[in-house]
Amino acid sequence: MMRAVIDTNVLLVANDQHAEASPDCVAACVRFLQEMQVSGITVIDDSFLILREYQNKTKLQPPKGVGDVFLKWLLRNAGNLQHVEQVSVVETSKNVFAEFPNDDLQRVFDAPDRKFVAVANAHTDKPPILQAVDCKWLDWWQGLHVNGIQVDFLCPEDACRFYRKKFPAKEIPALPVLGT
Repeated sequence: MMRAVIDTNVLLVANDQHAEASPDCVAACVRFLQEMQVSGITVIDDSFLILREYQNKTKLQPPKGVGDVFLKWLLRNAGNLQHVEQVSVVETSKNVFAEFPNDDLQRVFDAPDRKFVAVANAHTDKPPILQAVDCKWLDWWQGLHVNGIQVDFLCPEDACRFYRKKFPAKEIPALPVLGT
């Protein structure tokens, strides 16, 4: 059974809310969220920081996209251990977490993304963080990997394309090999 922490952009891409995401990327995110509803376990924090972010970026009334439907399902199943596991994280100050595995890395991380790492690290199984198109994670995944946190890119080609556009003077970092 797949267990994962899911970055908000996976829901947004599945909702077709990212204009530059490729059709293949949208399809991969849709497929992943639907598979998680059937046979996965989504890992969230018991303070609902992740759920609040999802709710702020999606539309529940009425749900329009697959990401919205996933969030509605997740809210209904938040207490169902067959589908959702919650971990405690300690936010020592705004967007700074005791469970983040490396203080130096936490300082360079986007503040709103830190909670995903803290949640993954707080879980006993250290589930992977699923990422769609946020290209900054290409700079962060290796530092996380060294600390036992895996990042899986559902849309590696899109992430690389966005990285090239956002950081034209930088070389695109290597992608993680799944399962390592």
